[in-house]
Amino acid sequence: MWMLGGGDQRAVKANRGGEEAAFVELVKRHRRELHVHCYRMSGSLEDAEDLVQETLLRAWRARGDVKGHASFRAWLYRIATNACLDLLARRPPRVLPPDVVRAADPALEPPALTDAPWLEPYPGRLLEALRGDEDPGARLEDRETIELVFLAAIQHLPPRRRAVIILRDVLEFSARDSASVLSMSVASVNTTLQRSRRALGERLAPRRIDWERPREASAEERALLRLYMEAHERGDIEALAVLLREDARISAPPRPLWYEGRDAVLAATRRLAAADRFRYVATSANGQPAAASYLRTDGQEVFRPMGIDVLRIEDGLLAEVTVFLRPDLFEAFGLPPSLR
Repeated sequence: MWMLGGGDQRAVKANRGGEEAAFVELVKRHRRELHVHCYRMSGSLEDAEDLVQETLLRAWRARGDVKGHASFRAWLYRIATNACLDLLARRPPRVLPPDVVRAADPALEPPALTDAPWLEPYPGRLLEALRGDEDPGARLEDRETIELVFLAAIQHLPPRRRAVIILRDVLEFSARDSASVLSMSVASVNTTLQRSRRALGERLAPRRIDWERPREASAEERALLRLYMEAHERGDIEALAVLLREDARISAPPRPLWYEGRDAVLAATRRLAAADRFRYVATSANGQPAAASYLRTDGQEVFRPMGIDVLRIEDGLLAEVTVFLRPDLFEAFGLPPSLR
């Protein structure tokens, strides 16, 4: 540009600005599904946002290469997946408490919060926005492959194997397209897929997960969520007991803590139960019903954010509750900063 006159320089800048605007418009329709893809790969809401930004930056820099690819969407997924793999090479996998510690004794004091790489929940409002996208790829979110039990299971796969099963079984990429994304042979993709399916099945089979079941909460599930919130707000342990399966479990990241069995869950809950101590707001996370809890300390009128309880319901009862003690996530969920 140093050889151009002032007017020519302005014209070049204008053309580049137009090119950038056109590129932004082109990728905008894929941004939400890329965000979910990066979340699945990383298990982190914060990392997913950073990875999407990195993907768009890499895509802009490599925009001249897109002409050699049959599908613009597959080209973006190649960039996004490799950005994820680069990050995961430097990060340990995200986990939930049952992955790292034994079930706790409710008679003992709970452990302190830790900075372990915990799995994070995904706001339901972001999935709802994705559902409204025109891109057919977004409709793949009507599967249970966003639920916490699935996310926790795939975090145990090495990153490249995780990518294969997401590309093939979640996004339904062909073996050839998946091989192109990951710079692997088709034979290697197929072999890796079979191994990953076996490993994943060992973790998911006992939990009776059906990937094809509709993700949206039913009226029955919403009613159970309401009863769960009301029981906690009243401090009513007996009302909570009838909502729980006998083998129910509850965990509370970022505490390395979880309880197994209805009796243990109730004993742990009884220690905090008190009428008018908590307020709850219904929400959703990972395609599951969820409740945001607000705590009022002694002498205060305001209820402050405490955690997001994500419910897994089986046969009309609570099978698992994951309590994310993460007040910092309330804004991402579109939740109020306090209640009165």
